Amino acid sequence: MRKLWNTGVNLFSMLTANASKPPVNAVTGSAYDFEFAGIDGEPLKLSDWRGQPLLIVNTASLCGFTKQYGALQDLWRRYETAGLVVIAVPSNDFGEQEPDADGEIRTFCQGVFGVTFPIASKHPVVGPDAHPFYKWAAEAMGPGGAPTWNFHKYLVGRDGQLLRSFSSRLSPASNEIVSWLEKAIEQPTPAAA
Repeated sequence: MRKLWNTGVNLFSMLTANASKPPVNAVTGSAYDFEFAGIDGEPLKLSDWRGQPLLIVNTASLCGFTKQYGALQDLWRRYETAGLVVIAVPSNDFGEQEPDADGEIRTFCQGVFGVTFPIASKHPVVGPDAHPFYKWAAEAMGPGGAPTWNFHKYLVGRDGQLLRSFSSRLSPASNEIVSWLEKAIEQPTPAAA
């Protein structure tokens, strides 16, 4: 019963949250300071994409929003040559909707949605065990800045700073997300330090 209650509260929060918002707090460092374990066992160092905009999305295979994988793949295909990097971060934090092991997740994403963008290993994205990137992003976004459900999206600019947070209910194909992605792509690449 408690799990059902928590799922209902999370769904209500997700549906009533702002669709898009900017960061409100200055934080030290940048997204390029973090790395994820990759789904193939190799590290996914965000610094490998320094100077490129990143769209980082916590995902789940059994969610009502799982079809967003297709729209994310479309964005990747459309903007990859312009520098955009889409990164999926599978998580079992919401409704236990990502119960599978990494190999099964990869097979599902590639087989069902033709995903070719980078996929991290499964990581917690909320709470005390959240991946450090997600703690950093939540701090930058301020109150309510952590994901409240699967398919929450963070857009990182070419300078490694958060530009925007998008709720789960906002499709990657929405005009709002596409507009922000194009603004991020149009940013000049920072000079190497």
